[in-house]
Amino acid sequence: MGTWGIGSFENDDAGDFMIDLLDSGDLSLVREVLDNVLTSTEYVEAPDATLAIVAAEIVAAARGRPTFAAQREEGLADWLARIQPTIDADLATQARDALTRILADHSELRELWEETDDLHDWQAVVTELRSHLDP
Repeated sequence: MGTWGIGSFENDDAGDFMIDLLDSGDLSLVREVLDNVLTSTEYVEAPDATLAIVAAEIVAAARGRPTFAAQREEGLADWLARIQPTIDADLATQARDALTRILADHSELRELWEETDDLHDWQAVVTELRSHLDP
């Protein structure tokens, strides 16, 4: 995985996902990647986790609670204005639950960050994003 920072959008998988999302007309991609994390039985794979973090960013932004990273993400605000997605409480809860799984044991992405000096900073970014999904 090409990663150049701890931020949600600072990796190749996120960039590819955003290209696909901005070409779409609904939240189906967001729902799909969140579902991949929530239905994984024992172990959350890193690519699934990376995409779920971006999906959670989109859910938070669509609820009117974007992180600073989401505010800076090129094209996201325009896409949200064009699509005007409705975020129900269930989708926000799914995004929050996915982030909780990604931060917990049995997460390959967490394990990868544990091998770096940036683990605590990465955890802080994901935890802050999760707070944007609070009811």
